[in-house]
Amino acid sequence: MSLSRPLPAPALTRSGTAAFNALARTGAALLGLAALASTLWNGLDDRGTALAFGLLVTLGELTRWSGAEERESAPLGAAAALSYALLGEQAGRPSEHGALQVVAVVSAATLLGSVPHVARGHAPTTDHLTRRVLTVAFAAVCFQPLYEQGRLLEWGGPRYAVLLVALLVLTALCDAVLTAAMAHSRARWPFGPLLRDELRATLGIGSAVCATGAVMSLAAAVVGLWALPVFSLPLLLTQLSFRRYAAVRVTYRQTIASLARATEIAGYTPVGHARRVAALSRAVGRELGLTAPDLVVLEYAALMHDIGQLSLVDPVPAGATAALPADEQRRIALLGGAVVRQTGVDAEVAVVVERQADPYREQPMTARIVRTVNAYEEMAREAGPEGPLAALERLRLATAHDYQPEVVESLARVLSQNRTDG
Repeated sequence: MSLSRPLPAPALTRSGTAAFNALARTGAALLGLAALASTLWNGLDDRGTALAFGLLVTLGELTRWSGAEERESAPLGAAAALSYALLGEQAGRPSEHGALQVVAVVSAATLLGSVPHVARGHAPTTDHLTRRVLTVAFAAVCFQPLYEQGRLLEWGGPRYAVLLVALLVLTALCDAVLTAAMAHSRARWPFGPLLRDELRATLGIGSAVCATGAVMSLAAAVVGLWALPVFSLPLLLTQLSFRRYAAVRVTYRQTIASLARATEIAGYTPVGHARRVAALSRAVGRELGLTAPDLVVLEYAALMHDIGQLSLVDPVPAGATAALPADEQRRIALLGGAVVRQTGVDAEVAVVVERQADPYREQPMTARIVRTVNAYEEMAREAGPEGPLAALERLRLATAHDYQPEVVESLARVLSQNRTDG
């Protein structure tokens, strides 16, 4: 495979997948503009209710945290938007707003709450806004026409609550599919694993968002708008807890990255080697469809894969362990695993570090990836300008025993995409 120019097949795939994101964003923009135009032309119905829900959505967006790994970084805004979409009565009085007004209020409030994030250069605001508009529109279109026709007035008590929960679950599923499809279009990662991770994440804070949206809608129908601050407070506190948890995870990763730099500071490995292996390993893992937890283990193990060299009396030239005899590679790997265990890092990371030098048929997939990417990085560095092609050729020749063919080919695809994108 030549890395000097993009291949025709991936180019066609890229154009096809990129079209989905463009279509979703265009559709959300047109829908939001049409809803705003209709609302401005006809005027706001139930202005107090619209203002209350709009302010709550704006507050949720203002408290949204950027750079979080969780799929829903503005749970309060999502719950308020869904609650407004499924609002039938307000303090016993039938509401008069329709689906278009719901989309208009949520779109305007989300845009207003996103202004500080845009000013600080935080992303991805466009994808976030697209998801918010399309999912709320889906919920409103499913609920509001039925309510306006009076069909839901015959439903009371538990049946009405079950209907709201069912619509919220269906909306959450649609949001998961949309999020996975947009990530697949943007990064060209496999759709199946992305959807699986999204569905798993929905069981976490996504379930809290759905539950809060249903409770706020039901409570507002009985006691009015006073229910909004009362029932949004628990979700806001949950959001703050998630924010602290995310900060702890960032600190944890920074600690591991600092430990990984010990081999560079001591002169055992070239500067930036661990970071390059970690980034490329994570990309290969994504391409192969690893789950989110496995990707975290893979990244941490790749960062610390050379830490066993700190136990050597005589450093390996340029830290290139791939060229060493198999027994010496295993000895260094076992030393590295022992060091990782002493640092208190997850035992799964230590296992990957220990087994990176084993024959690939005896390794877990994460260890196969680390072994292959580390060897590629070392071979490419030694070979000079033609390093990538020469390294891939050497890896392919060694797939009988040392490197798994599927991992090598996945690495080649990732490198080809990176070369094209660059």
